Amino acid sequence: MNSALSRCGAIAALSLGLALLGHAADFDREDIRLLIASYVKSIDLADTTLAEQIWSNAPEVTFIHPRGEEHGLAQIEADVYRNLMGATFSKRKLTPHDIAIHVYGDAAWSEFEWDFFATARKDGGPFHSQGRETQVYRKENGQWRIVHVHYSGVPVSGNLKGF
Repeated sequence: MNSALSRCGAIAALSLGLALLGHAADFDREDIRLLIASYVKSIDLADTTLAEQIWSNAPEVTFIHPRGEEHGLAQIEADVYRNLMGATFSKRKLTPHDIAIHVYGDAAWSEFEWDFFATARKDGGPFHSQGRETQVYRKENGQWRIVHVHYSGVPVSGNLKGF
């Protein structure tokens, strides 16, 4: 009988452990959803101060986009936040949707599609684009930080398109 109770206790402990791991992953996914919301706000406001709170300051951080790529937070702040977002547009509204988040320990990534509406600073004209984005995260000192972003336009179809 002790053997059966011992097995039941081990199974219960294992079940509890797996449940706790599942809850931890749920908390991580929620933290990353909040991080994505902060990222959206940083883009909408072209806010480098907010960017510094959500991006890792590690030298290997990168941002790949249709106009090129940036390496390191200083380049991302200068070229994406100040130049592309701040100098090009007077108003910005990024709206992500269909967000999927995947967590693996202290590493994670998300993928989502987005709509971007803006007002061109040069002539006040409207601008709209759609795309998809992958973000990679690392947990640093208990906080999730962005270490990589890669975005592109919507997929194209047709014979020999999209190469």
